[in-house]
Amino acid sequence: MRTETAGVGGRPEPAPPLSREIVMDQRLPEPLVTRRVEIRRITIAPGYAAGLHVHNGPVFGSVEAGSAVYQIEGEAETVLGPGDVFYEPEGVRIARFDAQEDGVTFLGYFLLADGMDAELVFPEV
Repeated sequence: MRTETAGVGGRPEPAPPLSREIVMDQRLPEPLVTRRVEIRRITIAPGYAAGLHVHNGPVFGSVEAGSAVYQIEGEAETVLGPGDVFYEPEGVRIARFDAQEDGVTFLGYFLLADGMDAELVFPEV
């Protein structure tokens, strides 16, 4: 598929064959020795609320389809849709990751130290 944009004098110009865009540049609170990255495709059913949770390591994600309300405890909520990225810091309470009426599918990137497995804890309120 070839994409074109309007050029000088209304003539179409070919789109560049490659483009790179930084969509997130997230600093970690402290240096992290990452031995491996586990990538999971996660699907949440329409209307399902994942609930308050905490990860044992930093998690990055990118929404593939659908939408979800995302909120770090004490911060404003955000609605994430296809192409949106997010960051769930290690040990921080994630108040909401609630699938909307269309459900949500996203890729989660779990940064893991040597000998570490990704863990998800559902703390008492």
